[in-house]
This record gives sequence, C-alpha cells and structure tokens, in this order.
Amino acid sequence: MSETSRHERFEEERLSALQQLNLLDTPPSESFDRITRMASQIFNVPISAVSLTDRDRQWFKSRVGVDHCSIPREKAPCGQVAETADVLVISDFARDACYADSLLGRSGIRFYAGAPLVTREGYSLGALCVLGTEPRSVAESEVAALKDLAAMVMAQIELQHAFGRIDSLSGLPNRNQFLDDLADLAVERPNEDRLVILVDLARPEQISAYARVMGPARVDDLVRDAARELRRLVGQERTLYHTAATQFVFLAPQDVQQDDYVRRLMEGHQGARQRSMTGMLLTSAIGVTVFTPHETGPQDVLRALYSAVQDARTSPDLVSVYSSVADEAYQRRYRLLQDFGPALLADDQLRLVFQPRIDLPTGRCIGAEALLRWNHPVLGAVSPGEFVPVIEHSPHAQAMTAFVLETALVQARRWQEAGRRLVVSVNVSAANLHETSFGNSVQAVLQRHGLAPEHLELEVTESSVMQDADEGRRQLDALAAAGIRLAIDDFGTGYSSLAYLQDLPVHVVKIDQSFVRKLADGEREHSLLRSMIGLSHDLGYRVVAEGVETGEVAELLKAMNCDEVQGYFFARPLEVSQFAAWPQEYERSDRCEQQSGV
Repeated sequence: MSETSRHERFEEERLSALQQLNLLDTPPSESFDRITRMASQIFNVPISAVSLTDRDRQWFKSRVGVDHCSIPREKAPCGQVAETADVLVISDFARDACYADSLLGRSGIRFYAGAPLVTREGYSLGALCVLGTEPRSVAESEVAALKDLAAMVMAQIELQHAFGRIDSLSGLPNRNQFLDDLADLAVERPNEDRLVILVDLARPEQISAYARVMGPARVDDLVRDAARELRRLVGQERTLYHTAATQFVFLAPQDVQQDDYVRRLMEGHQGARQRSMTGMLLTSAIGVTVFTPHETGPQDVLRALYSAVQDARTSPDLVSVYSSVADEAYQRRYRLLQDFGPALLADDQLRLVFQPRIDLPTGRCIGAEALLRWNHPVLGAVSPGEFVPVIEHSPHAQAMTAFVLETALVQARRWQEAGRRLVVSVNVSAANLHETSFGNSVQAVLQRHGLAPEHLELEVTESSVMQDADEGRRQLDALAAAGIRLAIDDFGTGYSSLAYLQDLPVHVVKIDQSFVRKLADGEREHSLLRSMIGLSHDLGYRVVAEGVETGEVAELLKAMNCDEVQGYFFARPLEVSQFAAWPQEYERSDRCEQQSGV
C-alpha cells in the first residue's frame, strides 16, 4: 500500500473515531469551557478553543474570544496538529511561510500553540489551542501545561462517552452532565437566581401508541428532530440537555422576563410541532422553576422541574411554574403510598370503624358499613378521603380490601356470637374486580369465619365496574351466585344508567349523599330522589340513602319509601367498643321511638 493510501485510510479511521464520539455539533459544555478558560489564562492570550478537525472544517466544542463556531480546515493549524498528533507552535504568523496568508493570519492572529487531542487508540481528534494577536515565544513549562490541559480535555471526552454524559440518540449532554453543571454553578455563581425550563415532548401513552403504530425507529427520529428544533429555539449559546427519553432541559438567559420568555418559547415550539404531522399527534408540556444554586441541590432542581411539568399536563396552556404547595401535597401522597405497606403489617396503625345502617320502617339497626381508618406514626390520623383514593390506584389496593374484609368478618363473627346478626358492608375497588380469583377468596374468608354469605354485602361503584365491564360482570356474577349481597355505591355520581344496572346482579342501590343533602332544598330535588327510589324499586333493588344528617331529611325519605338510611343524624362511624353498646341504646332511646314512627 502506498504512503498516500495509508494516509487516506488513517484519515478515514480518524474521522470515524471522531464521529463515534458524538461530539460534533453538540452544544457548549461547562466541563470543557472551564479548561478552555484556564488555557487562555495560563498563556495570557485572548483566544482559546477545543478545536475538532472534521473532514473540511475545524469545529469548536468550546471557545473563548471567538464568535463563530467553526472555520475551514484548509490552512488551519489545528488541522496540522490533528494530522501529526504533535504539538505545534507558531511564534509569529507573519514570519511563517505556510500560515502567513491563512484565514487566521489575515484576520490578525500572530501567535498559535496547539496540543493534540489523542484517543487511546492513537487517533488525533484535533487540538486544544491558544491564539494571540501579538508574536510570542513559548517556554517548555507552557508546552507541558498545554499538553496537560489537552489530556484533561481527552479525559473529559472519554468520561462523557464511557460514563454516559452524552445521550447517544440526540448527541446532547444528558442528565448526569446537567446535574454536574448545576453543581459547578453552585460554586461559581452561588447566589445568582436562575430560570430553568423542561420541555416534555409527549405523554408516555402517546409515545407508546406512536411506537406501536410506526415502530421504535420512528420514535427515535421524532426525538432527534425535536432536539434539533429545540436547539434552534434555545440558541447555540445555551446548553440543551437531554434528561429523559422525551424531556429536554436548559437554563434561560439571565435577566429575562420569565412569562414573556416562556411564552415565546412555547409559541415557537408549538409552531414547529404544528408544521410536522408527527408533532400534531403529540402533546408537549413545559415545566418551569427558579432556583438559587447554593440553596437548591441539583437533584432537587430536576425534581422540581418534573413536578412542574406534571402539573403542566393539567394546565390549559400546558405550562406550569413549580409550586412548593402542590409539590408538598404530591410528596405527602407518595409518602402515604410508600408507608401503607408497612402499615398493613403493623398492629397499631390500621383499624375499622363501623357506621350503622338503619331500617327506616322499623327504626332498627340491621347492618354496618366497615370503614378503614389510619393512624400514621408520624402524620397522625389521616383522613380516608385522602389515603383511600391513593391506595385504590396502587398495587396495595387488593391488600387493602383483603385487610378490611378479614377484619370486618372477624368482627361480624363476634357480633353473631353475641347475638347480633348484622350485615357487614365492605367497599370493593376496581382492582378487586380485576382479580380472577376474587370471588373464591371472598368465599374462603366467609368459610374460615363460619359466616353465611348473606351476612356480607360488597359495595362497588359504577365507575369501578365500567373500568372493565366484561371482567367486572364475571366477578359480580360469581359473587352473587355464591349468595353474597352486592350494592352499587355512590349511585348517581357515575354512569347512572338504570338500564345498565338492571343487567347487573346487584341487590342494593346506595344513593350518593350529594343527592340526599339537597333533599330539603325544594320540590325539584324531591322529584329527582323520589324518581331514583321508585325506579330502583321497580327494578327490584333495595334502596339505601347515604349522608342523612337531619330529622327532616329522614322524614322525607321515609315518606318516599326509602328502605335504609345511614348518616350522622343516626350515628357517626363508631369504634368497635362504642358499637358494642350502641344498637341496644339506640333502639331503647326516645329518639329511636320517634324515628320508628317516622
């Protein structure tokens, strides 16, 4: 092979090594800029750069004292450094036959020194160079310093490539680099308030649907296109970070008007998306936060951005500024979710209380609804209205129902042994209706405690059944076939279709308290509730009214032939110790005598 052929082959291998590192045309990085600034200071010259030698250009990964980001490779001294992999010093361009009429020479540069950026495999990527407008000589110590700085540049390149500082898809600095740069900012500008912005390209389900239809390669194309568009909007002088699959982060310029800047960004981004057929299928959101580097750690900044962009998903304009109040509420919900598992295993946190169910015609207590209560070891008493919705949509949902069912039936057995034959109601979540073995597990608990199926009533909401109507119907059929009573809870707040309900094997309709509490408001409310009760009876359901808080409402319900009631007028949810004496005391009281005649 000729010398020329060997040189050409080596050059192609060198260019391939450069391309594989994904450095070309990537945004500025503080980790490189620090080294470039140091080189300029050591040599006391105005210009310094990390210059990468591409096929026909010198591209600057980092630069000081230079406005443009690249120059032609022809007669560029950094190109010679890349070709020779050796230090090059030009003391005076005007006296150098090769470079006197070069682009740099004609632009007033008189001094150059460059040290090669050499990979472990021996390929020179370019140079760390310093340039001045006055001729000067170079001491051996300065050459040694320049080589050390070039080695630091290469170490940084290898770190980024080997330890995940550059995202391989977009070629942008990734989350690790963002966190490191924030840490540097806390040292260099600790008290400087900064605005940071996160752009999330799409909802996860949108990406999944797009990948399912178009394939994962098209998702990659989407992300790359978005990265290029965002870099254009943000500007080359700003570093854009690729912090998650579809999320990009950048620091806004200092002293900008937050609302105006974010508005212009959103308009530009949405405009670009609308010009793309792909973009029209996806929904972007923007999260914003302001932080002071020495007060807020890098991880907390990123977490605040994630919190803000999630809030943006529910905002009309899909933009949200971080709210500490909303974030604290979310963290509390997460803590409840995290702590519920241990609570199930503890013996002093979870307990049941029971709210009596009253038969209106007789005024007797014929049942009780089991309600879960949680005394958190740190947060104290947590309202079920707060923790139950969180747990119902978590992996703990089935375990929560199992705990309530087991504990409730233990108590029902004790009442039966004491001569109180009460129907115990237990709420069931949508997650339970998705358990293929739920019906069998309920029957097993009843058998274990020696209780007949008619002593248990399971309450389900319309919405929980409709989440998976076919599977929900199968579960309800199995439970009804086993003799277990079924009730539709919170009737009127879900699909509210009596035509649909007549196809379900339910026995009881529990009218939601929002209708009951309005009963005393006027004739329209009377007519609505009277119709609900009448239609339910026509379809063969027993009707329970929830949330009865006054005697007037109880009288109205009695006149409408409502079967059962429960609410604060009769009793609040009672501790087991209180419930033990309550039924007898209630039925013997004068108040009970009055109610039995209502």
